Amino acid sequence: MPVRRASRTFRPVLVALTLTLTLGACDSDSSSDADAKSPKATGPSVIAPGLPGEAAQTLSPEEAKAQLPDDSPNSADFSYARRMIEHHAQAIEITELVPKRARSTPVKRLAERIAAAQRPEIAAMQGWLEDNGSDDRPTEHAHEAMPGMATEAQLDKLRAAKGKAFDELFLTLMITHHEGAVTMATEVKGQGNNVRVEEMADDVIAQQTTEINRMRGM
Repeated sequence: MPVRRASRTFRPVLVALTLTLTLGACDSDSSSDADAKSPKATGPSVIAPGLPGEAAQTLSPEEAKAQLPDDSPNSADFSYARRMIEHHAQAIEITELVPKRARSTPVKRLAERIAAAQRPEIAAMQGWLEDNGSDDRPTEHAHEAMPGMATEAQLDKLRAAKGKAFDELFLTLMITHHEGAVTMATEVKGQGNNVRVEEMADDVIAQQTTEINRMRGM
């Protein structure tokens, strides 16, 4: 069972502690001569803002670091990254059919935006996997179909369509595809543990929800 992050409320504290440590380091550099003469100097103190209703705390750098939440990736994080790469790859495959088959200019422009957004997201997830050792352990849902993925029969039908029929089928498939991506991103926000994966999932939810609404109005 994936380990849940302790609390989303720690994220503002995490940012504040990081900024305070950075600023403190700058102050330490500017006063290094004075610190060197003082045997009691142990480094800059850190002001840690409390949660709502709680007072701030003055901590040593070591105490501040000890309070930072552990965001080590878990199996849900790795599973999401690997599966979403595949999910995005199919979306790009579908958009590549648009230039020669679509009739609608808005559909053509939408396909360009989808590909332009998802290629960098694939690269970001691949880079994250490389930075975190890729993790060869079995992933959650590894043998389940990903939500929103078009079947081979649906892709064959799309490849055979042209003009208005293509536009309508493209929008139908892509809305379903985007809804599946939003489902996956929402799930990892509840099951994962890594801040960077959560940020990438937030980007997917924001971008693809906007595009879903646009496609429904086309």
